[in-house]
Amino acid sequence: MARVQGVREKVHLPIYDCVAVEPEKQLREAEASSALKFFVNVQNKTKLQTNLQSASLLPHYNTFEARAMRVVISDLPPEFPEEPEGETEDPVAVMNDPPTGPPVQFRQDGTTTSTVGSANKLVFASVKLPLNEIMKLLAEARESGDDAELKPDDDGVEIVDDQGSPLTISTSGTPSPLQNINNGGVISLSVADLEGMLDGLDKKAPAKAQISPSNGAGNLISQLVYNTVTTFYVGEKVMIQMPTWFFPGGAGPYSEQSKLITHGEPSPLATFRFAEPIYIDKQQNFRVEIEVPDSDVLKDIQKIYGPFNIWVVLDGFMTRDVQ
Repeated sequence: MARVQGVREKVHLPIYDCVAVEPEKQLREAEASSALKFFVNVQNKTKLQTNLQSASLLPHYNTFEARAMRVVISDLPPEFPEEPEGETEDPVAVMNDPPTGPPVQFRQDGTTTSTVGSANKLVFASVKLPLNEIMKLLAEARESGDDAELKPDDDGVEIVDDQGSPLTISTSGTPSPLQNINNGGVISLSVADLEGMLDGLDKKAPAKAQISPSNGAGNLISQLVYNTVTTFYVGEKVMIQMPTWFFPGGAGPYSEQSKLITHGEPSPLATFRFAEPIYIDKQQNFRVEIEVPDSDVLKDIQKIYGPFNIWVVLDGFMTRDVQ
């Protein structure tokens, strides 16, 4: 559609951009630096993530009058991948019922055979589980208040001796050796055991706020709001720089009766407004950065698993040609 020469209009048209983390991915894969950059990379993004067409530039020869800035952080349940796998640091005792089968012999390392007693002999298990399974068991254990339980024949469970060496089982006339030796045996994993399996994953472990969600100080939104600094640049000039808590989201779900936490009351008026409008001229570069100054906090924040979105919105008026 052709533009009307010499006639321009001013419309309330906020501009926004988002750093998005896909499900089963970590924040470090979306942004590896210590600063999350907005309005810089807008390619291959959906309309949910940005309404800019060119990086750091307004459409065509438009100008923008920024009246307010807000930071909106999603509170979506994370999805964890199968890889990597976490393993128990020490062998876990297998709790056995009284024996019902014949005496059992163990063959250790496939070389020597030694009789160690009947089916109620104390044995151990080494457990190695996918990340998504560990997080599922951890959530169930916290909710129920009981240990997570596995069976000796479950995937990822290996019967070992008290030193952690693998054991194979030799019996005569028994169709299910594992069932016979353990006679309904159970491997109990406490919350501490499951968290220990996550500690061994290093950088691939989830962020602390996702391991212990909705526990007040561990909330993901709180961690981001109180540990980051947001800076608004126009033409490489700092227009404002403040901790992120200075820019409430003014959007999103809100409840006083649940554990849900949001960054500000969901009202467009409940956000930061500039004392004087900030003008972005045509073809003038601009961007917003959210920086994590503390290195230890940065390492933990980069472990955040998606789906996760954090938006920066510049609210104001766009002046453009009439079409």
